[in-house]
Amino acid sequence: MIEGIEICKKFGDFTALDHLSFQVETGTVYGLIGPNGAGKSTLLRHTAGIFKPDSGEILYDGEPVFENHGAKQKMAFIPDDVFFFNHSTIVDMKNYYKGIYQKFDEKVFEELWACFPLLDRKTPMRRMSKGMQKQAAFMLAISMRPEFLMLDEPVDGLDPVMRRQIWSILMSEVSEKKMSVLISSHNLRELEDVCDHIGIMNKGKILLQHSLEDLQSSVTKIQVVFEDEMPDLDREFHIVSRSDLGKVHTLIIRGDSGEITDALNKYHLIFMEVLPLSLEEIFIYELEGEHYEVKDIIL
Repeated sequence: MIEGIEICKKFGDFTALDHLSFQVETGTVYGLIGPNGAGKSTLLRHTAGIFKPDSGEILYDGEPVFENHGAKQKMAFIPDDVFFFNHSTIVDMKNYYKGIYQKFDEKVFEELWACFPLLDRKTPMRRMSKGMQKQAAFMLAISMRPEFLMLDEPVDGLDPVMRRQIWSILMSEVSEKKMSVLISSHNLRELEDVCDHIGIMNKGKILLQHSLEDLQSSVTKIQVVFEDEMPDLDREFHIVSRSDLGKVHTLIIRGDSGEITDALNKYHLIFMEVLPLSLEEIFIYELEGEHYEVKDIIL
């Protein structure tokens, strides 16, 4: 398990992380979202032990991560801008990481070549597109056999086929090896398919963190048609949003769908249907009343 406790970090007068706490359980995927400048990449660099917090601490299995060689042997980090040496090929980078990571598995590295057919052993990585560099970095990271993997916009610049390939390999590692993953991404649709927990960041703080199951049960989207005029429901329900199209009313109500439908049944209804809510919609409605930059958070 990796845990951040009251992390604070300033760069000059700018507060990048503000008393931030989070927890990633073993064998789970934690998705981190937020607008540009929220502090996501800074948090990932602290979690990887690259930055030292001004106060608070990052712990891996109870031990501080910063300047902890043993902890870093179990971790891998793929930043948004992939690192490689000038003129180095993928094979050169493999040999470099193999000399650092004791568990680097050359057999896995060779097996992954079949998953990334467009990568070439002899082409310098600086001549590759950003998408191909991301593929190479992912292949190298998985070959390190990490117990904890950090990803900053992992599929940015990849085509749909390769995005699916990346997610498939990642989820296989989580399922079979119990690898823990911390992902920063703007793509909520893809996070909805892979994450166990979600945290949303803004201005250096985590505003909200829940399991997907809790999120999906906390807000209900429902369409109703009443025989007469729509009654005053605000006294009984916490209505987050409402839209009307003729006599069809679409309501976003905070609470359990079963309890809400039972309560609505006492009214004279012609029609009622519970509609699925996407993760994107859930976050919009969760944050709508908080005066945060929802349009920038949800891309």
